[in-house]
Amino acid sequence: MNLSFNNRDPVYLQVVRYFKEEIATGKLAAGKEIPSRRELAGMFQINPNTAQKAYKEMEEQKLITTEGNSPSRITTDAHILNSIREELIREAVEVFVQSIRKMELPTDELLRFVKEKYESERTGRDTE
Repeated sequence: MNLSFNNRDPVYLQVVRYFKEEIATGKLAAGKEIPSRRELAGMFQINPNTAQKAYKEMEEQKLITTEGNSPSRITTDAHILNSIREELIREAVEVFVQSIRKMELPTDELLRFVKEKYESERTGRDTE
């Protein structure tokens, strides 16, 4: 697990986002056991209270489940798993659209640029 923290967002929310990204990319599978709060705090070198706050947030969002003294696990709820991926995509698109809006490009031209860049990134070659 590798995470670099920024100074803009609360650390616990960055931990939650990290888990969402790991779930959306399939690196954390449904039902997979995750580290304990204490282990997570040590791995990310964060305060154990911050780790606890991140776990509480993930439980409230139903990203993870914790039953009794058993280890926490990634949810198996397909609806929640799909919504995580959709949420991350929508957030990225929103940031992109906000940054490009002033150029007032025709949609087909914009989509062409996005498609070219996306495909070049996937194949590992640069089209520029």
